[in-house]
Amino acid sequence: MDLHLTSDTPNAAEQLAVDSVLDAPESGFISDAHFISGEAYAPAAGHAARANRHLLLPVLHAIQERIGWISPGALNYACQRLTVPPTEAYGVATFYALFSVQPKPPVVAHVCDDIACMANGAETLCAEMAERFGAPGSAEQDSNLTWHHSPCLGMCERPPAAMVTAAGVTPSTTALAPVGIDEIAQTLADRGHTNKASEASTSVRSVPQAGSEELRLLRRVDRIDPDDLASYCGAGGYRALERALDMGPAQVVREVVASKLLGRGGAAFPAGVKWQAVASAETQPRYMICNADESEPGTFKDRVVMEEDPFAVVEAMTIAGAATGCGKGYIYLRGEYPLALERMTNAIAQARGAGLLGSSVLGHEVPFDIEIRRGAGAYICGEETALFNSIEGFRGEPRNKPPFPTEVGLFGKPTLVNNVETLINVLDIALEGGDAFAAIGTEQSTGTKLFCLSGHVARPGVYEVPFGTTLEELISLAGGVAGNGRLQAVLLGGAAGTFLTPQELALPLTFEATRTVGATLGSGVVMLFDDSVNMQNVLLRIAAFFRDESCGQCVPCRVGTVRQEELLHRLVADKTIGSVANEIHLLNEVGQAMRDASICGLGQTASSAIESAVARMELFNGKSH
Repeated sequence: MDLHLTSDTPNAAEQLAVDSVLDAPESGFISDAHFISGEAYAPAAGHAARANRHLLLPVLHAIQERIGWISPGALNYACQRLTVPPTEAYGVATFYALFSVQPKPPVVAHVCDDIACMANGAETLCAEMAERFGAPGSAEQDSNLTWHHSPCLGMCERPPAAMVTAAGVTPSTTALAPVGIDEIAQTLADRGHTNKASEASTSVRSVPQAGSEELRLLRRVDRIDPDDLASYCGAGGYRALERALDMGPAQVVREVVASKLLGRGGAAFPAGVKWQAVASAETQPRYMICNADESEPGTFKDRVVMEEDPFAVVEAMTIAGAATGCGKGYIYLRGEYPLALERMTNAIAQARGAGLLGSSVLGHEVPFDIEIRRGAGAYICGEETALFNSIEGFRGEPRNKPPFPTEVGLFGKPTLVNNVETLINVLDIALEGGDAFAAIGTEQSTGTKLFCLSGHVARPGVYEVPFGTTLEELISLAGGVAGNGRLQAVLLGGAAGTFLTPQELALPLTFEATRTVGATLGSGVVMLFDDSVNMQNVLLRIAAFFRDESCGQCVPCRVGTVRQEELLHRLVADKTIGSVANEIHLLNEVGQAMRDASICGLGQTASSAIESAVARMELFNGKSH
């Protein structure tokens, strides 16, 4: 492949960053990245180089973490090493919010101003940041730090939240929540190298039920050392894998089907159907992916599971891989989750060292191993086919279906995709059987469900309850309404979910019951707003989120999310074109167009929460036009 490059070359640090992922080049390069004797770079192993395109995302991470931005010279060198056209690599680098192709200070504070933090001090915190450090994105001459507004960082139980990234020889990413201006300033001054004790000791706050005998998915939280395999095994860990290997793949799949387990990521697709399809595929190799890229505002359950019980995720993935004939697994982990990354990396290493991953799992002729791939700040990559493209080194844009991932998925092979919560349910299914699992919950919604409670609730955190628990019962379990005590609305399911009124709290939390009222459980978000919150501003933030996160591939979503935000701004400012009723009608038409014609779930659900709030809460009825 002929690569048309600019004259920019990498400096030594950039070259080392790329080589740290790809190893030293075999031919064609000398230390300053010029070509030997001026010859064009045409390595004999061109096909092999292109086969490594899937390493583009890790390479871009390495450059960003070492330098703080991705320069033209660094991108040229990466393209040469991977035989990737520079225009395509540039398109990938500019796709992700955590990468920059413009010079940027090496130390950056990302301050969340999304809806959960917005209702709990983010506005004040951002004003203080602007007063002390200047406008977002600004940096004084010779300054090595700056700050930005950030969408939800997945720490909604501890608002307000921020994340500090520091590039360099020893890069760091530090999550801070709850946080104030002084702690952010100190972390910036320390280049992110701060005491992580507060970050690592939040299990009780993140899981208020910790220690309860009634828990299943969360039963090990605060009872084991999440960094120690022996501690996990001492609490019953890896019994499920042993049982699954004894049963054999076909029986494990039958048990998952019998359990009636539905996916917990939002789509509620039967897990057993996916497992059957991949297990029966004739094509090899097959891949298993744990989707850990939860980026829905208000969602943090998968983060808590990975931080507090990481070996459970590894064990569940191994069972899934063994049962469906997948020899390789990937965890696609959200880039804003540093502690989860640390603990999952450690869990995989310890499991591999103990023979629980590798060429023969537990001595059986079952090969399975796991690799972590980090996202880089793109909500759309939670969509499974966008996730495939991201891993493969392309822009994280969704693919058309069919073909479906169980037939043509990652690298064009049959692929099983489940999220973290879905997978850890498999441990009890393997141990107890599918029928026993199906006896919990309701006929159509089996098992227990993790919910992320945030906003104006007394004890925010992740809660586990059987399906069928009412919304009112769940809120009571979390201590009831906080703030001023006067509940205005509940956002159920996340930014792509539905707003409910205080009169709808008797709703049973099941897939079937929520459908009957036009709602969804979505990603398990339950966010409370007291009546001091300006809900119009909340809707504007949701609209801005979807406009910003749209990948832009399809017109209905790319244009529709912009028009939706424009309409809301007109309604909020009382500057409508025509009557309020006409504008609301147009808002609903835009939403319908996105639902009908968008390629993926982002566009199809981008108007759901906004339309539900406008209809249920009559937010604009008092407008003058």
